[in-house]
Amino acid sequence: MVRKNKKKTCAILIIGNEILSGRTKDQNVSFLALWLNSNLGIKIEEVRIIPDIEKEIIKNIKELCKNFSYVLTTGGIGPTHDDITAKSISKAFKKKYSYNNEALNILKKYYGNQFNDPRKKMAKMPEGSKLIYNPSSAAPGFIIKNVICLPGVPLILKSMVHNIKKYLKPGAKIYSYSINCQTVESKIAFELGRTQNKYKKFVEIGSYPFFRLGKIGVSIVIRSSKKRLLQSCHKDIIRIIKNKKIKIVKGT
Repeated sequence: MVRKNKKKTCAILIIGNEILSGRTKDQNVSFLALWLNSNLGIKIEEVRIIPDIEKEIIKNIKELCKNFSYVLTTGGIGPTHDDITAKSISKAFKKKYSYNNEALNILKKYYGNQFNDPRKKMAKMPEGSKLIYNPSSAAPGFIIKNVICLPGVPLILKSMVHNIKKYLKPGAKIYSYSINCQTVESKIAFELGRTQNKYKKFVEIGSYPFFRLGKIGVSIVIRSSKKRLLQSCHKDIIRIIKNKKIKIVKGT
């Protein structure tokens, strides 16, 4: 008997005053959500943004690691005084905050004579951590228990994600359909609500308005790990659209 993959969930914890102040726009959540879902069947179920405050990081790590299969953090693992993610996670798990010898060697080789104390700090992490290798700027992320710590810079983060794959157990594959209609949400709201109730927690139905070339439309996105139920739901929604004489359009 083939054992089916169980549902795998993830939370993202964005750490950084620069995000909360509006000086920096987050670009990592959408990328990580799409990558985890399409490659591993892992669903992002919660995203939090918190400041560079030790007690806040500790509190959120303790909460999230108990409630989700995985927790991904972004930001706060650089060389400056406000990069306190690694130290805070060490305290959350009651682990010694110390230099990782492999990380030290990687950074020393990369920076050579420019390997100063601030850069040396990027090799400190909770004792027992495994490294997430960084092909862009050498400074590694790390994984401890079910918490994976990545940098906040989008280009660097994207270059590192394939190195976390070996630490993640895939969940059930998520299938999806998108139906783009030339209508307004209120015209189909009741029927979509009734359809969602029919399929309950097995199919997720989302409704997203768009505006293109002077025309208003709605993109209906349905997602499920149950392919047959998804196909059945898709047929029901197409039937609703046709009965209401709503035009289906391509793209959004």
